[in-house]
Amino acid sequence: MRGVLFDAGGVLIRPVGGRWNPRRDFEGIVARHHPSRSVSPEVIAAGQHFLDSSPRTASRDAYHRVMLAAMGIDDPSPDLLHELDTPAAGPFVELYPDVLPVLDELSARGIRMSVVSDTWAGMAATFDELGLGHYFAGYAISEVLGCRKPDPRMYAEGARLIALEPHDCLFIDDDPDLVAAARALGYHGLTLDRPAMTLDALLPLLA
Repeated sequence: MRGVLFDAGGVLIRPVGGRWNPRRDFEGIVARHHPSRSVSPEVIAAGQHFLDSSPRTASRDAYHRVMLAAMGIDDPSPDLLHELDTPAAGPFVELYPDVLPVLDELSARGIRMSVVSDTWAGMAATFDELGLGHYFAGYAISEVLGCRKPDPRMYAEGARLIALEPHDCLFIDDDPDLVAAARALGYHGLTLDRPAMTLDALLPLLA
């Protein structure tokens, strides 16, 4: 194997505060605009269901509108929607401790790397801020491509970015179903279960 396609969340990065969606200051922002409304677990679940059931990565605006509607806010103000879409102050993601040593080792071995992630546009800027940008040839991002894993186009774009065929690539994700889909397409695959293993488990595979 000459290249690695990395998922991002759950593999390379994790959310500060322990929650991906909604953003960690969602409750505070909504409370400033609608003090009488509260964000219940059912509201968050409604937003997650919307994301999970969408055939492609939905816009942040649409996602926020679903949760606000679940709170009885059917006509949110432009100011509220703008504030929710504006990047949160301070870091919102952080690296797992093993990421930089592993990426350094893979880079030293001449392994080509890209990111294949179901997320919103802006991943490149986030990774640059984390000091990761120079490791990756590019990013296959679901919002940009208009599809989500396990759509073959996601994996194909990750491989195209590093100019390799599927059989030369190892795909790493924390979702075993997405890894199985990659294997069915001819990629090598590794499920990274963060509570049970660390990223350096892949190094013997690329010796």
